Amino acid sequence: MFTPKYPPQDTAPATPTVHSPVPYVPAHTPVSPAPSANRPTVQLTAGSTLALVTGGGAVVLVVGAVLVSMLLAVAITAASVAVCAVVIRSILKENKA
Repeated sequence: MFTPKYPPQDTAPATPTVHSPVPYVPAHTPVSPAPSANRPTVQLTAGSTLALVTGGGAVVLVVGAVLVSMLLAVAITAASVAVCAVVIRSILKENKA
């Protein structure tokens, strides 16, 4: 019942068949260059540069404010948990004495 059951041995001949490799021939498709004359160029004026700098500064300030508020929320939560732990510890210590 617990003896292993092995499948019957193969009766195929032991000579391996050799396949001749087929050489790879890449297909030559012509690649057309991208048209560069029809593409519009971006010209930065003083006003657009000032707008980009102002917008980038606003994004940095908003992201910084969000990150600082998240850090402050974590710090307040940690402090409140620590105060709760001290209060609970003192309550349990009073009841044992």
